[in-house]
Amino acid sequence: MDKELRIIISGGGTGGHIFPAVSIANAIKEKRPEVKILFVGALGRMEMQRVPAAGYEIKGLPVRGLIRPLWSLKNIGVLLDYFKSKRMAKQIIKDFRPMAAVGVGGYASGATLDAAHSLGVPSLIQEQNSYAGKTNKMLSTKVDKICVAYDGMERFFPSDKIMKTGNPVRQNIINADISREDAVRQFGLDPAKKTILIVGGSLGARTVNESVLSHLDDIEASGVQFIWQTGKYYNASIMQQLKFHEELPMLRVLDFISDMGAAYKAADLVISRAGASSISEFCLIGKPVILVPSPNVAEDHQTKNAMALVDRDAAMMVRDIEAKDKVIRLALDTVMDQHKLDSLSENVLKLGLPHSADVIADEVLKLAENKQ
Repeated sequence: MDKELRIIISGGGTGGHIFPAVSIANAIKEKRPEVKILFVGALGRMEMQRVPAAGYEIKGLPVRGLIRPLWSLKNIGVLLDYFKSKRMAKQIIKDFRPMAAVGVGGYASGATLDAAHSLGVPSLIQEQNSYAGKTNKMLSTKVDKICVAYDGMERFFPSDKIMKTGNPVRQNIINADISREDAVRQFGLDPAKKTILIVGGSLGARTVNESVLSHLDDIEASGVQFIWQTGKYYNASIMQQLKFHEELPMLRVLDFISDMGAAYKAADLVISRAGASSISEFCLIGKPVILVPSPNVAEDHQTKNAMALVDRDAAMMVRDIEAKDKVIRLALDTVMDQHKLDSLSENVLKLGLPHSADVIADEVLKLAENKQ
């Protein structure tokens, strides 16, 4: 076998695409330490910083998403950029000579996997959501294997290519070696009190943040404490608004939480958006959660992700439009109901698919070995 194994991984745009991509890369590297892995991303998107920070080389393409309405003349430029990106991806592939290509969704993976297919490189895509993204639907007839996290994905993809693997998640969350008490203390709070964690993704979630601000009096009177990740975008204005309220020692406000493993350990209940990566984490650690799906995503896929849990009594859901009025009160009621917390935890654990990155890495290596 050719010792110099080379794999291309493409995609990004959000943490929900980047975390699985890096997890797959790490799993391949663990199995085959000599592997050379090259990432291909979209210029100006977060993968261009996050991937090098994880220790991998990345090349950027000028690819971007279609602008709505679709008949906008600006989409002529978007299409020209796509064809330019595909040409660039072809050159990257010719220079790098990968044995296999992996796409995780996002603008760059469309051009890269399309180019890989035209050059005869075996390829695999990983779909994180319960409702397939446009890029992966477009690629599904061209790739060799499709790794999914939900049942019923044959309505989007050829059934003979589908393999249910689950979503790779951040290892520091699964391997968090800290007790609940120490985790709570790490955030400067009291281990004797119930703790609710509020996260809206790395950029924050406006509706979720407004829910907290409009219920500060309820929070103060509840006897419950909160760890609140506001997101960097919203933090300054929130801190300004909190100045007009008296001290709230039960509210730990952070713009970003780097140690999510400790944050989850500290929490008796989580309020979160319904991104696929977050949901996979809740399933693997058995964390009770109230999901507030973002309405600002393609095909409302976060609501579909959430319903896959709600239908199995494995999570609760509040619609974004109702969250400002309902989510904090529901959380305060739920966190004091230990029977409900135990039931949610037990049911969500049943849905977890561990070792996803390893399973996907094995499939990538099979494709690469066939190529060699």
